[in-house]
Amino acid sequence: MSYETRAQAFAALHQPGDPIVLYNIWDAGSARAIAGAGAKAIATGSHPLAGAQGYEDGEQIPLDRLLETAEQIVGAVDLPVTVDFEGGYARAPEALTQNVTRLVATGAIGLNFEDQIVGTAEFYPIAEQATRVAAVRAAHKDLFINARTDLFLKEKDASKHAALMPEVLERAAAYAEAGGSSIFVPGLRDLDLIARICSDCPLPVNAFMRGLTLAEVREAGVARASYGPLPHAQLMAVLAEQFQALE
Repeated sequence: MSYETRAQAFAALHQPGDPIVLYNIWDAGSARAIAGAGAKAIATGSHPLAGAQGYEDGEQIPLDRLLETAEQIVGAVDLPVTVDFEGGYARAPEALTQNVTRLVATGAIGLNFEDQIVGTAEFYPIAEQATRVAAVRAAHKDLFINARTDLFLKEKDASKHAALMPEVLERAAAYAEAGGSSIFVPGLRDLDLIARICSDCPLPVNAFMRGLTLAEVREAGVARASYGPLPHAQLMAVLAEQFQALE
């Protein structure tokens, strides 16, 4: 199956109210386990992928190592693979396009691309991030760009999330115009606000499933449900518990 065919098939899985479920993995072995369990696509999480190889999150795993791991994952499964690429390991558009072109060469047909400035509490201005999204799009016309905004994730006081909606919708519109394929809103758990984004945003919406159920996000109109670092954290806790239970 060609790159274009896999990418287009992955895009078609993003249906509002019938979301593609991405139970995030971190290496070829975990990808095979999820594929064998019936997954329709494979997605990495940046935190577990880095942690599984001894690195912290936040682009601490070297780009070459990340790309090598992505290639191993793609080669291990016969499913579309999307990779959490954080901030693209660059700020300037030209460097971004180069880095994403290397990711495309691994066979990954999608990526997460966030608007926080990695390693800080700051965000790229909307216009600059839109230019960056366009630079990602320049790497391949069929690449699925999950444009992530961390506004909700950074604001820990959920009572203030409603006030962030205008900027989130403005960012979503700008990212869509620049070539984004979907909008990811981690940190948002208010189902009414999620439903509003789903109805008012020009892109399919990706919800992070911490504190949410699939039934709830289906009702809200979500098109993509992902679990981020939760699967890896839960399995590492079980591993530790099993060791502690040894006699």
